[in-house]
Amino acid sequence: MKNWRRILPLVLAALMLAAVLPVKEEGGVLPVAQAVSQKDIDKLKDDKKGLTSEKKDIQDQLSQLKNDKNNAIQRRTLLDQQISVTEREIKNTEDQISGYEALLSQTALELEENRREEEQQYALFCERARVMEESGTTTYWSVLFKADSFSDLLSRLSDVQEVMNYDQAVLDQLRQLRRQIEEKQAYQEALKGEAEEAKKDLESKKAELDEQRKAADQMVKELQADQEAAELLLQEKEKEEARIQQEIKKKERELAEQMAAAQMNWTATAGGYIWPETKSKRITSPMGGRDTGIKGASTNHKGVDIGGVGYSTNVLATKAGIVTISKRSSSYGEYVVIQHGPGNTTLYAHMSSRAVKEGDVVSQGQVIGVTGSTGISSGPHLHYEITEGGSRVNPLNYLPGYIKAW
Repeated sequence: MKNWRRILPLVLAALMLAAVLPVKEEGGVLPVAQAVSQKDIDKLKDDKKGLTSEKKDIQDQLSQLKNDKNNAIQRRTLLDQQISVTEREIKNTEDQISGYEALLSQTALELEENRREEEQQYALFCERARVMEESGTTTYWSVLFKADSFSDLLSRLSDVQEVMNYDQAVLDQLRQLRRQIEEKQAYQEALKGEAEEAKKDLESKKAELDEQRKAADQMVKELQADQEAAELLLQEKEKEEARIQQEIKKKERELAEQMAAAQMNWTATAGGYIWPETKSKRITSPMGGRDTGIKGASTNHKGVDIGGVGYSTNVLATKAGIVTISKRSSSYGEYVVIQHGPGNTTLYAHMSSRAVKEGDVVSQGQVIGVTGSTGISSGPHLHYEITEGGSRVNPLNYLPGYIKAW
């Protein structure tokens, strides 16, 4: 009986701690990631709901227009807007996935720390149990019963209370650490599930984007193949491009006035351009008269088209200057105009996105956007124009090594 009473505390400790012992996992700790919180991911989810609503509004407008030839420009604009929303959905989902990965890394580190703390706390409890066993202390009551007077009893009671409080605190800390570990493990599993769903959604959105791009380009091809629709499209396109030229002239005058007021002068000279991108040298359409073989298509191309660039090639400023226009038009789609000196500008059109705004000072080779097929376009390419002395000049004179592909 005496031996049983001596080992009873150790048996109870083993039973109690069995439920809270850490289970070591295989593999190392994930690398430290940029700090992120669940709140950040929740905000991304809320933003995505807004994008879903925005896309529905666009789809409703497209349904109302249907195949109305008289609203071809408006339809194409809406299709471009729809594509833009899907691209933002993709970026949002990619940000969510990055957030999940960062949270999983953070949670793994926190779990590892909790497990180390738990091991230390368990070792402390075991040491307490070992000391009790070696000293022959079986129960707290046995200590109190050895009192030989009431004052001695009070003294012993005080000492025992301190011991009991200390041991209880050790156990409470162990239980708290175990709860934290279990909660973090559950959170970790939930994060993994949400991350997998986000990855599936990302693939779905990318496929959706491909279909939307094909549909938008196909619409333009069908319109260009229809004599009546192509003529209407051409008229609208020429009006828009004429308006843009007027705006370019206006912006040039305004900039000249601002520079004069600031007593600043241009140092740039004609020439000195680089290629507006680095992926392709294929010129699919030259400047001036051309035979496209498509009814109603313009035969007076204002610049050159560079093909083979896809939807993800960086567009570069071909010369240092000041951005005078950065916006979207129904004809050029997403486009940028940079002024390099008096009467000297470059224009970059049909981009999927712009990376600069009006008033930005850009250096030669700086990224100003990404190639695409926005506006009146039937496939991804970069439309590029150069103006010198206030008049358009042939960009091919400044594009060494170009490949004729028309």
